[in-house]
Amino acid sequence: MVEALITAFKPIVGREHLFEEIVLLPSGNGRYEVTLDGAVIYSKAETGQHTTNEYIIQQIRRHLK
Repeated sequence: MVEALITAFKPIVGREHLFEEIVLLPSGNGRYEVTLDGAVIYSKAETGQHTTNEYIIQQIRRHLK
């Protein structure tokens, strides 16, 4: 997932700051959260389901608009 996030958002690094940080936070037992500037974009603990890199990238892009 980290590689997918870097690939997706590297082209906008150095431009106007659309966001301060994207955090991928592992929490054990295969669970993790993805946050964008402190807002939870995805939480496996909350959903109980796996997701795809594409879904996470899509959710981040939605929040950037």
